[in-house]
Parts: sequence; structure tokens; C-alpha cells
Amino acid sequence: MTEQRDYRNTVFLPKTSFPMKAGLPQKEPGILARWQEQNIYETIREHRRGREKFILHDGPPYANGDMHIGHALNHILKDMVVRTQTLLGKDAPYVPGWDCHGLPIEWKVEEEYRKKKKNKDEVPPEEFRAECRAYAQNWVNVQREQLKRLGIGGDWDHPYLTMDFDAEATIVSELMKFAESGMLYRGAKPVMWSPVEKTALADAEVEYADIVSTQIDVGFEIVEAPECPELVGTTAVIWTTTPWTIPINQALAYGKPIDYLQITVAGKKYLVAEPLVDAFCKRLNEDGYDFEMYVKGPLLEGAKALHPMHHLGGFFAEPRPFLPGDFVTTDSGTGLVHMSPDHGEDDFDLCKAHGIGPKFVVEGDGKYRADWLWLGGQGSVINPKFNAPDGPICTALREAGGLLAASADYTHSYPHSWRSKAKVIYRCTPQWFVPMDKPLPHQGLTLRETAWDALADTRFVPAKGRNRISAMVNTRPDWVLSRQRAWGVPITLFVHRKSGEYLADPEVNARIVSAIRENGVDAWTDERAQEYLGNAYSAEDYERITDILDVWFDSGSTHAFVLESGKWPDLMRPADYSGPPADLYLEGSDQHRGWFQSSLLESCATRGHAPYKAVLTHGFTMDAKGFKMSKSLGNTVNPLKIMEQYGADIIRLWALSVDFTEDHRIGDEILKGTADQYRKLRNTMRYLLGALADYDEAEALPVAEMPELERYVLTLLGKLDKTLRQAVADFDFNTYVRELLDFCNEDLSAFFFDIRKDCLYCDSPADPKRRAYRTVLDTLFHALVRWAAPVTVFTAEEVWTTRYPEGSSVHLLEWPRVPSVIEPGENPDIDGNSGLERKWERLRAVRSTVMEQIEPMRREKTIGSGLQATVRIGSDLLPDGDFSDADLAELFITATVSRGQGSEVTVTPSTDHKCGRCWRHLPEVSEDGALCGRCDDAVGAMEEA
Repeated sequence: MTEQRDYRNTVFLPKTSFPMKAGLPQKEPGILARWQEQNIYETIREHRRGREKFILHDGPPYANGDMHIGHALNHILKDMVVRTQTLLGKDAPYVPGWDCHGLPIEWKVEEEYRKKKKNKDEVPPEEFRAECRAYAQNWVNVQREQLKRLGIGGDWDHPYLTMDFDAEATIVSELMKFAESGMLYRGAKPVMWSPVEKTALADAEVEYADIVSTQIDVGFEIVEAPECPELVGTTAVIWTTTPWTIPINQALAYGKPIDYLQITVAGKKYLVAEPLVDAFCKRLNEDGYDFEMYVKGPLLEGAKALHPMHHLGGFFAEPRPFLPGDFVTTDSGTGLVHMSPDHGEDDFDLCKAHGIGPKFVVEGDGKYRADWLWLGGQGSVINPKFNAPDGPICTALREAGGLLAASADYTHSYPHSWRSKAKVIYRCTPQWFVPMDKPLPHQGLTLRETAWDALADTRFVPAKGRNRISAMVNTRPDWVLSRQRAWGVPITLFVHRKSGEYLADPEVNARIVSAIRENGVDAWTDERAQEYLGNAYSAEDYERITDILDVWFDSGSTHAFVLESGKWPDLMRPADYSGPPADLYLEGSDQHRGWFQSSLLESCATRGHAPYKAVLTHGFTMDAKGFKMSKSLGNTVNPLKIMEQYGADIIRLWALSVDFTEDHRIGDEILKGTADQYRKLRNTMRYLLGALADYDEAEALPVAEMPELERYVLTLLGKLDKTLRQAVADFDFNTYVRELLDFCNEDLSAFFFDIRKDCLYCDSPADPKRRAYRTVLDTLFHALVRWAAPVTVFTAEEVWTTRYPEGSSVHLLEWPRVPSVIEPGENPDIDGNSGLERKWERLRAVRSTVMEQIEPMRREKTIGSGLQATVRIGSDLLPDGDFSDADLAELFITATVSRGQGSEVTVTPSTDHKCGRCWRHLPEVSEDGALCGRCDDAVGAMEEA
């Protein structure tokens, strides 16, 4: 036996400096710094200027606290939209923004005051607002750097801030459009009110949580009943879980369709709805009752009853009328509802219809007015002890004989402020409203109807979002614009002291807007009132409104100062453009009642259409078990720590892999799985870089001259191209990432690369098959690095600059051009598959069968690898086509293949000798370590060269 030669230096192994280990936490900051140094965002703008625009308008996150996982998901999705549209060749700028006014910031500054024993009301308003402004700016700066670290591309040096003077002036200007068109009114209605924060709240600022309340049954003695005199002297029973509203009761509501019973319990007559009598008796701790008579609902018309505290006189002495209410049910309680128009929407509407108005008894801090006959100056009304069975309300009712039952055991859902977490109340106060059902000037349609039409013209992703926001618009009350706080854009109106009408003079309004553009919201002062009113009006005749605007009006106006002001020219549409200025708004699903809706209403009222063409919503990120994240539960996931451990590209890959349209999960095991997917993608890129070492375009072969396997892979690449294009159009990034990863893992690494590694390593560089393979690898590289760039922004840049160290950024490139493989005149089948695809799909199935039989032999060490296996395969398994046994051996990565009858597959160890270079066992190899014919030719050519 001759001495074996070592042929390792004759094998063309991949060569690359691209490391297997990513080291993203250390590497990404350097890439980010290089982008900043090169001003890559502006370079992209220059490359795309003049192209078709795609405008994603950033919904402003709140400038309050570090970035959390919801911020990360939201901005990664936005970045994916912008980058994929840019990849398609569009001009897709991104201007980030922040919401800077409002209660959360004011509340934080007040917390600092409280720690220092400092009274906010003793600080000049300008000084307080300056502290709020500084607080907001600090968090803008913090969040900006955190979001940049995620690889979010945008105009970070010129973000929009709602507290910028230009923005504040534009918000005021938008308010004036409402005022000048008559779409503002001042009225008293019950609104959600936080006694802790002392301000009205928007629906979007309220969350619900279960609480345990005191439930009480209270008796009102009927003193008049013209339709049923037998009821006089009977006690009408009401049930409530808000005892604090009894001191403001003004009426009782009954249901016309309801059958009531007059009953006697322990010698006293009561009136209760028939279905609720047993439950009432149980609360009285009575076993039964004596039936007296049925009382149909209409018989209560005109009836009146005494308030249980009528002995106090004054307000309480007036008998309370019975009013028919279609909202009265027999689901719970007694079928009779006590009415306090100050503290309930149904109460307010029903009482108003009968000439009964609110009394404004409860102050902003939740205490009763000092001059109120009963409990004046006491409270707070949301304090459980104040409402408890032994508290002052129940004690007084009990002493007056009006408290029939009381227990602190009623569990129910109740609204809370999502900032302070304190309970809120309905409170009737004078506020400024935008009417939903008043016809808009020059349109004929109401704001509600205009919004409906706009929603019908808007694309929603997912589609169910349309129904959700439409239902909210359909049922929402008039928009409450006013808040009673300091840090915000003022409602810059003057109201005539005698007539109560607000001034809607365009010249006055223009002076106000100009002053705020120059000095910000601090310009709205009493000292400057006459300056704004000019010579035509006297400041003594007008009240200057000191309320501020709902911050949802601020954010709802962002389309005006970001997309239309010209401050960001890249966001501007052509002068003759008249449609929605934004192609897309993208936020969490909670914004159906928040920013999506306020933007819709603001734009519909002032422009007659929505500010967006499409709305995309994402769900919320839950912990690994599917629970909502909470600091108190200790299950929050910090994106900053994830970046320290894994890198930003891992967070990005996770965010774009989940079905973000629904609630989704994150946790250690999930992130480990994402990191494993990333590793496989990185290895694909590493293989491509190594296999393409020293590749020259002169090596390329035309598609027509390539083997079938290469043309098949190019066909798959073409199908992937269409799939990814459709995924971008659908904003279906879950599909985008999954299809991209599956192609890399299943079609390339486990199939194409696996088969052709022998060709790459062992064929002569001039061999047409090897040239074809490397030509396809080059095509794959240019496609995959571009498609991966919007997902793993840092890794794609590392891959690109590894191959082209002197080249520009991968993020300047456009969507790849994929060569067509389908022959002219060939018609794909109904699934879009060509004959080539059908043939190779069948061959892949046979390959899987062969490999399944080889694997047990490898495990049992009968053979070391498939290269030591001889396969015999039934011809019935094989598709029609011109391919040799040697082609099949290469496909299966075995020593040899022969054909038999039927559909049987047999695998046996080869008895042939092993080639010393390619390691295949072949009949032509004379002894172990000798060369097969192919390798002998390749080595000879190398030695001759």
C-alpha cells in the first residue's frame, strides 16, 4: 500500500474574516457611531429624493421614563416599515416625536415638590412650567439615545416636540379653527374626574380594576302618586354602590316596562321591582314578605318621594320626582335608580330633559362644598372609609331612618386614573366641548358622520381595527377639550362676561398665535390680554380662560405641525395634494380610543378627512406565561438589559418574528430561541461570504447554462421575492421574517449548500458547475443581505462591509433584482410552480427518504457518513427527467446510486475505496487514499498552474 498524501491544501475551503460569534453588544455601538459620523440618514434622503413618497407619521410617545419593551416593539415596527419602503426605492423619511405636555409630567414635578415640602400653588406658573419643560426635555434626551441604540433610523437631531413653541402655536391655531367655525361650546356635563389629580380625564386616561365597595339600600317615602294613590306612605327603595352621591340626589328613575311589587316586610311597606324582591329581602336579613299589590311601571308617572334627609330643609326638603328612564333594568339593585345629575351621564341626560340641573356640590379635590347643608366641607368622596357602613354618610342615613341595609362587600369593576391609580368619579363641571352631532360648516355632515366616512376610506391592519374604532366613534359623547391643570397648551379664548359668548375674531386669534410662536404658552397671561384684544375690545369685558387643552388635542394636531408646516420638508406633499398627509399611523391597539381617534376627529373637523390612509395596530407584550407585565409582579422585561446581553438585532428579530397584531410574549427561553434563529441566519451569511471569497464577475455563468439545481434554487428565490414583496405590502412582518429564515435554513443550509459543498471544495475553479454555483451564491448574497437589512440592521451592515469594506452602507441599497428562471412560453401550474419546481420537489422528497434510512446506520456507526453509503432506489419514486445515477449520488450525498424496480429504497455500506481528497467511496478509486478521476484532474490542473 502506497503512502497516503495529504490533499487538504488542494481543497477550496471557504475563507472569511466574518466571525461565527456575533458579539453584538460590543459591536453594534461602533456601527451606530459610524452611521452617525457618516450621517447615514441624510445620505439615504439624498438617494431617495424625488422618488415616490411614503410617509409614516410617528405617534408621540410620552416623555416620561426609560424606554420599555412596548416602546421597543413599537419603534422597531415603525423602523421596519420605513426601511422596507426605502428598500423598495421610495422616499420614506422618519421624524420621531414626543408628547411633552400633560398630567403625568406635572404629577412627577409635583411629587418632587411634595418631597421638599413645597406647595405648587405658591410657585409662579411660569417657574412651574419651566420645571415641567426641563423634566420632559431630559426624558426626550434619554429615550432618544435608547431608541437610537435599537438601530432605529430617523431624523434624531430634529425631532418634533409638542412643547416646542412652533408646535404650541400650531395647536392653538388648530383650536382657533374650531372656535371660528362654531365647533366649540362651553357646557356643564359629567366627565371623568380625578379628585387626586384635580382634573378631568379623557377616556384613554382611564383604566378599570376590581374594587370592593359599600352597597346600600336607601328608602324614599312616597308622598305623591296621582296614578296609584295606594302607594302614598310606601318606601321606594333604591340601591347604590356610591353612597357619596346620595347627598346630591334630585330624582328617582323607574322603568316603564318593569313590574313592581308593593310588599310588606316587618310591618313596613316597600316598592321594589318584582324580579329583585327576594334579593332585597336577603339584604334586609328577612326570610320573606307579604305581597300587597302589583304596580305597573307607568303607574309611577307623576309620583314624588321625600329625600331621607328632608328634615335638613332647603335643597333636601323638595320632594324628588319619579322619572321614566329606559336605562333602568332589573339586572341588580331594586329596579329604582336614584338620580344625581352631577355624577352620572344617564342621570344628567334624564334630569336635563325634565328641567333639573346639576348643583356642582363636589369640589375638584373630592370634598363637598363648604356651604352644603349635609357634610359640607367633608370628603374625599372616593375614600372607602367615608362611604363605609359606619362612615358619616351611612351613619346619618341610619339615624334618619333612611338606611335599610349596608354592607362593604360588593366587588365590581371601577374606573381609575392610569397615572395615579386612584379612583375617578363622574363630576359635572363647566368644560369646553367639541360637539359630535352638530353639522360642520360647509359640509352638512356632523363630525361623527364625517369621521364615519373617513374610517370607511381608511385601510386597517388588522382589519378588525375598523370595527373597534368605528364603534367607539359611534358611541362617544362630545369631546371634552378642557383640563384644569398648568402644564399644557392653554384654551386661548376670551369669553364675554355678560353674554357668555366666546370671541372668535380672526385678528385677535392671529395675535395670540403669533405671541405663542414667539414665547410659548407662557405668553397667555392677564397682563397681555389687552394686547391680544386690540383696540376693538376691552379686557374688562372679557374673561380670559385659564383651562388647558386635553393632551389628546395636542397629539391629535401633530399632523398639522409635523406634516404640513414645512418645518420638515421631506414630509411635505406636493402643493396640489389634497388627501391624507400620512400613508400610515402605527401604534398599539389602545390608541383606537386615543391618538388614532383624536387625530381623526381633529382632522375631520378642520379638513374634512382623516390624517392617515392606513392604520396599523399592534398588541401588547406579555411575559413568558402570558401575564401582563407589572413592576409589582416583578415580571417586566427591560429592553436595555436585553441589548446588554444579546444585542439590539436580537430584540429586532424577536419583535418582527411574533404575530404583533395580537398580544404576544417575551421571556428568557423565547429570547434564547430568537438568538438561535439569529445564529442560523448569521451562519448562512458567513457561509456565503466564505464561499464567495475571491469571486469575480467574470466567473459568472448565464442562467441558461446552469445545472438544474441552480436554476431550481433561483426559482425558489424568485418565489421568495414575491412573498416578501407581498408581506411588505401587507405589513406582515411575521411572514417576512419566517419565510426569510426558512429559506436560509431549509432551502439553503440544509439543502443547496449541503449538496454543493463537495462541488465548491473539490471541483476545479474553472468547472462550469462550480462557476454556476458561485454565480447563484453571489445572487443569493445580494438578495439576502438586502432583505435582512431592515430586520437585523447592524448584522446586515457588518456582512456588507465585510465583503465590500470600501463600499457604502447596505441601507442605501434597493430591493434586489432576482433573475427569471421560467423558460419563455412555459406556463406555471395553478400554484405558480414550474415543471422544474415540481420535479425538484419530488427529488427533495426522495432525498429525505434516503437520508432517513442513512441516519440510523450513522448512529449505529455502521457507516461514518452518507459518503460511505451505496443506495439502490426504485424507479417509481423518481420523477421523469434527464439525470444520471451520479447526479442522484450528489443529491443524496452518498457514494453511489443505482436504480431498481418499484418504490423500494435500500442503503448498504459501500465496498469501494475512499478518495483521498473528496472522501467519496467510488469504484474508480484503486485504493484508500487514491484520487477519483474528478479530483485527479483538479489536482493536476492546480499543479500545472
